[in-house]
Order: sequence, then structure tokens, then C-alpha cells
Amino acid sequence: MAWHEMGGSFKKVAASEPRPTSKLGAIGSIAWLSALAGMIVAAIFIPGTAFMASTTSKVSKDIIDLPLALQDLPNPQTTRVLASNGKRIAYFYQENRQDVPLDKIAPIMREAIISIEDYRFYEHGALDLKGTLRALLNNAADGDTQGGSSITQQLVKLTLVQQATTKEQRAAATEVSTARKIRELKLAINYEKKYDKDEILEHYLNIAYFGDGAYGVNAAAYHYFSVSPDKLTTAQAATLAGLVQNPEQYNPRIYPERALKRRNTVLAVMARLGKISRAEAEELSATPIGLKITSFPNGCVESVASFSCDYIRRYLLKEPALGDTVEERQAMLERGGLTIKSNIDLTMQGHVNEAVHKYVGATDKAIGSLALVEPGTGKVRALGQSRDMGRNKKKGESFINYSVPKEFGDSNGFQAGSTFKIFTTAAAIEAGIPTSKSYPSPQTMTIPTGAYFDCDGNGTGPWQVKNSTGSGTFDMVRGLRQSVNTYFAQLEKEVGLCETVTMAKKMGIPIQEPDVKKGSPGSYIPSFTLGPIDVSPLDMAAAYATPASGGLYCKPQPVSEILDRNGKTLKKYKPECKRVMSKETAAKVNAILVGLQQPGGFGYNNGTGLPIPSAAKTGTTNDAKAVWYVGYTPEISAASMIAGINSKGQPSGLVGTTLKGVPISFGMAGGSSLAGPQWKAAMGPIAENLTPAPFDATVLEYAKPAKKSDDDDDRGRSGRGRGGDRRGGGPDRD
Repeated sequence: MAWHEMGGSFKKVAASEPRPTSKLGAIGSIAWLSALAGMIVAAIFIPGTAFMASTTSKVSKDIIDLPLALQDLPNPQTTRVLASNGKRIAYFYQENRQDVPLDKIAPIMREAIISIEDYRFYEHGALDLKGTLRALLNNAADGDTQGGSSITQQLVKLTLVQQATTKEQRAAATEVSTARKIRELKLAINYEKKYDKDEILEHYLNIAYFGDGAYGVNAAAYHYFSVSPDKLTTAQAATLAGLVQNPEQYNPRIYPERALKRRNTVLAVMARLGKISRAEAEELSATPIGLKITSFPNGCVESVASFSCDYIRRYLLKEPALGDTVEERQAMLERGGLTIKSNIDLTMQGHVNEAVHKYVGATDKAIGSLALVEPGTGKVRALGQSRDMGRNKKKGESFINYSVPKEFGDSNGFQAGSTFKIFTTAAAIEAGIPTSKSYPSPQTMTIPTGAYFDCDGNGTGPWQVKNSTGSGTFDMVRGLRQSVNTYFAQLEKEVGLCETVTMAKKMGIPIQEPDVKKGSPGSYIPSFTLGPIDVSPLDMAAAYATPASGGLYCKPQPVSEILDRNGKTLKKYKPECKRVMSKETAAKVNAILVGLQQPGGFGYNNGTGLPIPSAAKTGTTNDAKAVWYVGYTPEISAASMIAGINSKGQPSGLVGTTLKGVPISFGMAGGSSLAGPQWKAAMGPIAENLTPAPFDATVLEYAKPAKKSDDDDDRGRSGRGRGGDRRGGGPDRD
């Protein structure tokens, strides 16, 4: 087989295949095609109903009856998602295209496309009769196929195909028939009445497909040569101009030899038409194509912030400013050419990525996750997990986003253990209970039915709770720092289950209300203070950002602004914050939790301390199905979670599993000892760029030291060595 240049194009023919030589056959074909050309030209001026008398095709009738004016619909445009510093995170598109005005396209590119596609473009109207007849005659004479369509006709066809939304419309736009050709000619005539030649050329260069997923000259220039269209050289312009005839056949990335020959054909035509000199054409024809590919990955899979990106995408699919329905919003994302300015900090994202992959392997029977939220604004700064985004399950890839609520990531979440004790603490302080409030807190205790009430006054219980943090008398400060379950069972009883759950709800925790008909208490169960509710790391990071901000709960926001295709603001997001506790309450919560990050605290003892003021709380669920470390500074709140999951994606115990080749024993499966190091791996380097600002000053009340009883032991007073997340009661063993 060989490629032969025929009339400015290439045709693959057998080496021994003879070219047509029959003069009689050629003359007969010419006569027939000339008659056909005459019929087409005549048909342009004949009403469709009259012309239908000579057709029998139902599709052709549909074509004739279609309106003879193109809809002024914008071309599909690529949407860009940007990080907080303006760097790209991802693209969303159906067709990779970003329109550019004609004056942003190199003049040589315009000359190249006109030379090879329609060199009389500025001389004829919508129909180039001379070119059409020439093509018909050449096709009959040498057996090759030349296009006789003007650039306007090509533009019309491309537009009809692009705007087709139904099977019938696509059939009408692509049917090989005289009727379709006639309609396109009529549309082209009307189009040239509405737009001048420069506008038509601009539209054509922006709609044309250049292969390899590049729609429009802007995308093609960046994709093949990594330059803007106004910087294209003569050789590059000739390469691109040669692609539109058959983008897949001449794809320079896949078929470089074909593309080179096609480029040289364009250069030869340009020289013949006087657009460049023959010497320049010969010189450039001897050079390689010189591709410099820039990829435009569609979606989030290849993004450095893949799960942050996917959260943004799903967040925007609920944004009314983008449309009334999910389908309309998705169309805007994929066709609207939007600029999405996100709140994602790529530096923080990088540290999060390293941390989650450091402690949990992609194929481990567990998931490591981190979520970062800015206190006082709700800006989501980074999300990450140990499983990469993708379909390869053998590599541990997944599309489930374990860092965010179910509506945004399809994960049901995980129980959060003793991190929930912050809600009881905040509710108690807000109710006027001093931090010196103390209770005798034995190893185990049973609280009878009727001790806890939901917000409708319905009693619930009984509850048997235990802990292994040591027994004795604890005040709120030591009770929270040492995570004493029996202490918090009593504090929740005093402040009220309703008040505790309500505080959690105010701080963004998803709450299930009681269902009287079904006899379900919902989230209003005595063990609420020990974290039996499924939550996401993002939920917890936002909740703990509340005391960090001085008592303001701010709804998580991954996006700061949406710009339309023209750069105008479509929506600008403002922080959605509400005061849910007083500044004094927030200051006291912070002062208590600072203790975990200071010498002697559980976190500090496990290496999670920071060189700047910080606070934290640990959490470990029953059977160690999930371990948590939620810590914060005045500038950033970060929730770290490691949870066991089985082959079906359901929660399972961490004890006995292997994480990054390390077997997890019962003593290792704790919040500060397992989730804490993951937290520190991210927050340690992040803290280097944070302001060492202190939390608001406050005074904590302490209970007077009680006499040591026979039931007391040192663990009840000084901490628990390995981090404190040991056996407890209910669904929590912290």
C-alpha cells in the first residue's frame, strides 16, 4: 500500500492500483456530475415542498422541512477549576474548547486554513460554484474525492452536528443525501447574510475539530505545540490546517508520517497561492513536526487534588446559580466555559496527600483521610485519602470520597468516638456549668431509664458505661483531657441530652430526629457523647473550627467564586457563619484541649505537638473500627481519621490488620497513637507557614484535689502513656 497526493489530499491505494484512464468513463461521469451540480444549484432557489416531489426518503423530507436558520448557541467551552493561588486543579468539558477572537489567532494560521480549505473564501459567497464544479470534475476524472464545500458550508455542517440533541437530529445532520446538502447550502446563504467573512472565519476556527480531543484552534495550538494560537509558526499553522480534513487519519501524535506529508501538502499549496515563498515551503518541509504535547485531562482523576476536585464538582451540581436541575448544572460545568475559583490550598493539599499515603496503603483494609477547614470562614483548604481516584480495584483505587458527607462522596461516614465529647463540653459551659464541675467517676456505672430526654421530653435509657482511664473524681478539664467516659455520661445527664445533641447540630453534625411512629430515638441516645453517629472528616474539621474561630460555626465552602465564559462573576460566595457559642465558651473549650498538645498531654506524648499554639481531641470507637485525631490552630482545623473497611466497603476493626506492612495490635489502635501521627505529618509542615497566634485568653476553674481513694490509680490522674485511646463504654472505647 502507498499514499499518493491527489488534488491536495492523500489517498491510500495499492501500489499496483491503476489510476482511472477511461476517457469515455470520465466524460460520462463529468456529464452526470455536471447535471447533478446544476440540480443542486437550482434546488437552492426552489421551495422545499416542490423539491420533495423528487425525493422519497423520510429523513430527507425531515431535512427539507427543518428551519433555514442556525440557532445562535455558543460553542461548548472548557471549564477550569483553579486553586486559591490561581493554578489549575482540573478541567471539565464535553469538548475541549476555549473560543478566541480572530485577532488572537496568528495571521499565518488564517492563511493556512483558507489556503487548504477554501482559497477563494473572500471572493465568493456561501456557495463557491467554481470550487464545487472543479471538485466534481476532478473527482470524476481521477477517482479521488475532493471537498467542494466552502468554509461557510463546513461551518454550517459542524454547527448542525454540534447542536443535534436527538437521534433524529443527528441523522438529519449527517445523512448522505442531496437534500441535506441543499439545506446546508441554504443555511450557508442565510449565514453569510448575517455575518461578515472575518466573523465566519473566526467561528469556523473555533468550532473545527483538530483531532486528539482538541476542539477549536486554541485547544489545538496548546495541545499539539503548547503555545497560544497567536504564537503559531508557519509550520505549526500548516500542520493544524491540514488536520481538519480528517483529524483522526492525520493525527500527528498517532500517525506522524501521515501528518508530516499532509503538512507539506499545505505548505506547497500556500506557496502556490503566494502566501509563502517556494523556498520557505521547501525549507519548512524538510523540518520535523516538532510536537510539544500538553494534555488536558478531563475531570478529577488525574488532578493533584482529585478528591478535593470531585467534592467541588458535586458541590456545584447543587448550585442553583448554574441551573434549575442537576442536568442543567452539569451541562454548565461541561459546556459553559466557567472559571471556578476554589478555596483549595495546593501547598496544604500536597502535605495532606503525603500524610495519608504515608500511614495507610492503597490496598490496606483501611482508609486514611484528612480534611482541612479554615476557622471563621469555612473555606475547605484540602481533602485527601489513602486510596487514589480510579477504577482499578486491584490497585486500591476508588471513586468513593471518604472525607466528605455522603451527599458529596457516597460514604456513609464513620463513628467518631470521643471527639464527640466536645459537644457535651460546649453545651455544659454554655449552660453555665463551670469547668470545675466534678463527679466521682468509677470504672463502670449504670444510668437508669429516664435519665436522658430528647427535645420532646421522651426519656431513654438505661445505659451501662465503662472506661479504662482510671477511676476517681474528675472535673471537666481533666475529664475531657483524659477522655473519661463515666464522667461524660454524668455531665451529659446534667446538661441534658437534648442540649448536647442540639449543640452538635449547631456545629454541623448530621442529626437524625426521633421517629415516634417507628419508635426510633434517632440520634437522641445516651451514648451520644461517645460518638455513635456516622460523620465525615469534613464534618469534624468544620465542627472543631467553631471554638477555634471564637464560637462561629461556618458551613464548609470549597468554592469562592464562579465566573462565566466572559469573565463576569456568576456567583461570589460569602462565609455562611453563625454564632453557636459565646466567645468565653469557645475560649474555655480551647484552653482545655490545648492540654493535649502540651507536655504530658496524650497528643504531645505521641509526637503531635506543634511549635505554635494548637489544641486537639482524640477518638477511638468500639472495636477500633475508626480512630480519630481532630486538632486545630486559630487558622486551620484538621480532622485525621483512619478507619478499617472490609472488601464490601463496610466498617471493620483495625486490630489485626496491616497498615503499610505494619501489623496493628490492640495497643496501637488509638486516636493519638495512630490517627495522631497522620495528623502531625500534614500539620507539622503546614504549621511552618501559619501565624503563631495564641487562642483567646481565659481562666479555667478546677475542682479542688480530692483525697486518693482505694479505687483511684495513677492513670486517672496523669494520663495513659500510649495516647489514651483505650477501652471504654458504649460505641466508644476512648
